[in-house]
Amino acid sequence: MEWLNYHHLLYFYTVAREGSVTKASEVLRLAQPTLSGQIRKLEDSLAEKLFVREGRNLALTEVGRMVYRYAEEIFTLGREMQDALRGRPTNRPAKLLVGISDAVPKIVCHRLLKTALDLEDPVELVLHEGKTNGLLAALAVQEYDMVLTDAPLGPPLRVKAFNHSLGGCGIGFFGEPALAKRHRRSFPEGLDDAPMLLPTSNTTLRHSLDRWFESVGVRPNPVAEIEDTALMKVFGQHGTGIFAAPIVVADEIRKSHGVHLVGSTEEVREEFFAITVERRITHPAVAAIADAARDGFLD
Repeated sequence: MEWLNYHHLLYFYTVAREGSVTKASEVLRLAQPTLSGQIRKLEDSLAEKLFVREGRNLALTEVGRMVYRYAEEIFTLGREMQDALRGRPTNRPAKLLVGISDAVPKIVCHRLLKTALDLEDPVELVLHEGKTNGLLAALAVQEYDMVLTDAPLGPPLRVKAFNHSLGGCGIGFFGEPALAKRHRRSFPEGLDDAPMLLPTSNTTLRHSLDRWFESVGVRPNPVAEIEDTALMKVFGQHGTGIFAAPIVVADEIRKSHGVHLVGSTEEVREEFFAITVERRITHPAVAAIADAARDGFLD
């Protein structure tokens, strides 16, 4: 059986935390060549590169980021053990590691995840945003407890994971007050030739909107395609165009961005899913989120 050299792991962890061999050598009081050599031994034992050079700095590789997270857990637990032996309370909250698809609106994320923060036992949220496929790949090696998406896991992705529906809602169309007033009089016909901010073509919402526009005989004037939902709202706030967002968070959108509702439809729905590697959810915070969703708090 191969044993992990925890001295080497500590050296790696310190370099990653400090951002350079120079700073880490000062913290550890080791010569830089010695420190670099120990990290190379760790890389050799793992058969993986942990750092890449970016100019004068070191950056973690994808494997390096994973090893860093484990190292952080290991050394945090070590400190807790020492505290416990000294009779100190640890009071360390459980962690909920969540990957969030960049297609999921930030306000919806907050509403979903707030349930975990309201639990009697405290939970520390660790949130990472990214592309769905990359997040699901990380989920497969248990880097996350769950991934939040706006679409269920499909057959083409060879990831052993399970979909847990968190519910959904219709969508509303929002715009800067003067723009909203011009186009709300006869909804949805008023959207014909209206300046429109659309999600990019790789999103589930965009496909649903295109089908709906065709079914109601409306041809909006697309002035921009924006992947990031928060950026889309900023453009909408400044009058660039009308944008679509989940109707369930209409009040928050109106207050935070100063926009008005043009109209809404239930024929286009945004659905949200928690994807986990477990068929039956065991993490208490994930279970609380799923239970709240079953109570219909997004409907």
